[in-house]
Amino acid sequence: MAFEQTFKNIDNKLHVDEGCASELDYVEQTSWILFLKYLDDLEKVRALSAELSDEEYTPIIASGYRWDDWAMPKTAKGDYDRNKALVGDDLIEFVNNKLFPYLKKFSQIAQDKNSIEAKIGTIFTEIRNRIRSGYTLREVLELIDELKFQTSEQKHELTFLYEKSLNRMGNAGRNGGEYYTPRPLIRAIVQVVNPKIGKTVYDGACGSAGFLCEAYTYMHEQVQRTADEEKLQASTFYGKELKALAYIIANMNMILHGVESPNIIKTNTLTDNLADVQEKDRFDYILANPPFGAKERPEVQHNFPIKTGDTAYLFLQHFIKFLRAGGGAGIVIKNTFLSNSDNASVALRKKLIEESNLHTILDLPSGVFQAGVKTVVLFFKKGEPTQKVWYYQLNLDRTLGKTNPLNETDLAEFVTLQKTFADSENSWTVNLKDIDQNTFDLSVKNPNKKEETALRTPQAILAELKALDNESAELLNSILKLI
Repeated sequence: MAFEQTFKNIDNKLHVDEGCASELDYVEQTSWILFLKYLDDLEKVRALSAELSDEEYTPIIASGYRWDDWAMPKTAKGDYDRNKALVGDDLIEFVNNKLFPYLKKFSQIAQDKNSIEAKIGTIFTEIRNRIRSGYTLREVLELIDELKFQTSEQKHELTFLYEKSLNRMGNAGRNGGEYYTPRPLIRAIVQVVNPKIGKTVYDGACGSAGFLCEAYTYMHEQVQRTADEEKLQASTFYGKELKALAYIIANMNMILHGVESPNIIKTNTLTDNLADVQEKDRFDYILANPPFGAKERPEVQHNFPIKTGDTAYLFLQHFIKFLRAGGGAGIVIKNTFLSNSDNASVALRKKLIEESNLHTILDLPSGVFQAGVKTVVLFFKKGEPTQKVWYYQLNLDRTLGKTNPLNETDLAEFVTLQKTFADSENSWTVNLKDIDQNTFDLSVKNPNKKEETALRTPQAILAELKALDNESAELLNSILKLI
């Protein structure tokens, strides 16, 4: 609860600053400061470990730019020295004109693009300090200094609170929803795909890295030896993200979940030419929710065999190509993909069912995403054609929305029934030979759902009779006036 109050206090401080206008800004500014605090704690742990091993440790951040030098200077006794702390215009001057330029240079000196040094350089090249008041920034620094990253319990609580911030950001409007997929849905998708240690996991439209974070949490429970954890840290999770804010949040989110140096690249995924993809480029599992409704320019479309401006369709082609034979995927897409009759939709459905086993389609109700877009989740395994598809239609007895979001219980039946592809009132199986072989229409038509005919109450019947009597009386009066 102490950490939660700290996060609330940080938001309250940023709320009154002229440079921060929304939840997006609060998360962005909190993220870069949290990152530097995390980095400081990481350096202290590494330095202590080196000392215990009688080895020399070379800090990543040079003297003068470390947390204890500018953010929270200390006395000889190790207490916060307010007299040495920069504040007001002096603090803003240091952060904007000295600290950020110094950190940006790491992009030039880092030899490994996935190293922590490279992350530092990319993050501080893409982000800028929006906090205008040096007094506000000083207060935020003091609050964030209270947060610790040194125990698993502390990291777990910080992760939970950061996720809450991302949720609020998704609800705040503007483009925040692009970065946030409801975590109960992600967890259900991860459970169905069931990634195993020793395999790779990829999200080419990773946003806040929710899929990668949940996959790490799921796979971390399988760890039995040090080598397993080393694989999870270094060579399991891979992501790509185009937008600067999402890239920063993705790195911070993975770090808080326990991946020290995330393999996330800032790039336009769709610029990859699919003709150039080799086996070494492929992944064992793909988990993603590509953006809806966006359009790509013509030169990018040339990278794909099926030409379309719809980014979601381009991403789906990308994922099919980048999935290794025998690998599994769980992809969120608009439900119109299942039935659209345009050439690109038909060709893409044909490609999907011929090159992969599309074994499961989860039909989601509107309201799962704040934009109100109706979606489905495609689960497929690469390398063998589809013979039959198991459908599950998520029917809820309530309307989903900001104050009534999707939860774990809502998806529990789906996860259970999917293991055996069982039929129920909400689930059924379709043989591919029974669908239209020209359009490959896969639209959802539940043959098992019982139509409920609600009986009207006596009061409702009497009210309707009274209304009819009134209408008849009015009509009669109109006729009498005409006579």
